Amino acid sequence: MQADEIKALLEAQIADSQVQVEIDGSHVNLLVVSPVFEGLNPVKKQQLVYGVLSEQIASGVIHAVNMKTLTPEQAG
Repeated sequence: MQADEIKALLEAQIADSQVQVEIDGSHVNLLVVSPVFEGLNPVKKQQLVYGVLSEQIASGVIHAVNMKTLTPEQAG
């Protein structure tokens, strides 16, 4: 799966999000910024992102995800 495909998928599923994707083999590094994360704890933020990518993770297309999830205020 290409970085632009992952970016498009996340941006389509997480409202008002801005996503940066880096791929290193089957490992994906994400920076996701969205106002949807406001008031959510870190686990809930990760669950939201994992929910979008669940099919790709289950199929093995994506093996590991390292993510940073921020609100627009946190991203500054």
